[in-house]
Amino acid sequence: MSTRRNIVFLVITLVLVFGAFIVTLAGDHTPVLGLDLQGGVSVVLSPVGKYKSDSLDVAIDIIRNRVDSFGTIEPEISRQGNDVVIDLPGVKDRDKALQLVGKTAELRFRPVLSPVPSVAAEKVASSTTTTTAAGAPTSTTAPLATDAEARAAIAACDNAKVATLKTIPTTDRADDKRDACVVLPDKPGGVKATRYYLGKAALTGKAVSSAKKNFVSGTGWTVKMDLTGTGSSQWDTLAQQQFHKRVAIVLDGLVQSAPTIQPQAAAFSSFGGTAVISGNFTQSEAEDLAKLINYGSLPVVLKQVNVQNVSPSLGNDQLHAGIVAGIIGLVLVALYMLVFYRLLGLVVIIGIGLSGMALYSLIAWFLPEVLGITIVLSLAGVTGIIVSVGITVDSYIVYFERMKDELRAGATVRSCVDRSFTRSFRTILAADLVSLLGALVLYILAIGSVRGFALFLMISTILDLFVAYFFMHPVVSLMARRSSLVSMPGVGIAAGLDAPAGVVT
Repeated sequence: MSTRRNIVFLVITLVLVFGAFIVTLAGDHTPVLGLDLQGGVSVVLSPVGKYKSDSLDVAIDIIRNRVDSFGTIEPEISRQGNDVVIDLPGVKDRDKALQLVGKTAELRFRPVLSPVPSVAAEKVASSTTTTTAAGAPTSTTAPLATDAEARAAIAACDNAKVATLKTIPTTDRADDKRDACVVLPDKPGGVKATRYYLGKAALTGKAVSSAKKNFVSGTGWTVKMDLTGTGSSQWDTLAQQQFHKRVAIVLDGLVQSAPTIQPQAAAFSSFGGTAVISGNFTQSEAEDLAKLINYGSLPVVLKQVNVQNVSPSLGNDQLHAGIVAGIIGLVLVALYMLVFYRLLGLVVIIGIGLSGMALYSLIAWFLPEVLGITIVLSLAGVTGIIVSVGITVDSYIVYFERMKDELRAGATVRSCVDRSFTRSFRTILAADLVSLLGALVLYILAIGSVRGFALFLMISTILDLFVAYFFMHPVVSLMARRSSLVSMPGVGIAAGLDAPAGVVT
């Protein structure tokens, strides 16, 4: 490898690593700490009575939406066997968090008095779904209203609350009370900033006996909803009230869907116990809506099996202990490399420092700020980083020992640098790929904090390959071309490689 190419690789590597590290520090970016490091609440919920496996998955999705609305940074919600484990790092209001994840909300069908979208949303057709009797659905566009018209609709709906009308045009999900007219926001991922002015709940999820996705030729994916005997009459009353108007499907204070009542005939008396919700659904969207309607609120009753408070002081103690252990390990490794490889030991120390700076920049700035991928650093992740130091050091040892073999065979220090790297890098690559494969399998199959260990081990191993190719070899190659560094008495490259006399240069 030419000297010029080595210089280019080395300069680019140093600029990238130091540049990213400076940006990270200047922007005051720090890693997101997990529950065990910054404290918070860990809750274990267990199902009560009979339940279906997919209903528990739906419960997890509903709880995840609730937790996201609570503003917790990087919560972890997972299923471990039949239990649901919820880790909420950084939570200060413990009681509110526990109430949020454990409450049993109610699926409600409310008449839409008036949708008031944002300016951007006005360009989108307000009717994305259509509700019709079983048969070929059609679409209509509900008229948009001004805020004043919506206020008037609310006032007419709930005369008893005219005195507090000034507080109604909000999007507070806590306002979702069955017997009150409310203003609720669209679900996350819907048309942003849309507000729905809704009437009192006409019926709840108990009125639905079943809902399932259904493909209709010429229409696409729909949701077919079968109603109970009581629910059928309640639905017919709501449909007549909302003829060619919209009905909101509300869960946890969010409008999940707002289809338009669109009977096939100009006049009707009954839907016959069946309604079809249609729109531009994908198969997945239709399936998700069907599950939501089927299971209503939380589809299973969950009881709190265990609630654990993790104090910030405990988390800081754990982090401090991990850092101390890592520093002690690094000092011992540095001393070992300096004793055995002399000047080349400095290359190892600098390389480990570069890997650490690159890792910190990745998880604190580049991944979350540039790519939008936030990785939570837990104590298990810290362990993975410490373990990866051994993998990094192995790469240097493999290279240096290969150089020793070349020197024993009669090669000079300068001539063996490139050839030794070419051969040793195959071993380094094979070893790192094995570590990557093991970490990947562990990440896929494991749950909880073990995945954090595997993830950081993978990232650190990839960085090891990068540093070995773009820093370790170029810097050793450039050093080997300076005879003063090679033959320096006692501490030079030749001394560190135990080079026989006569093959130093």
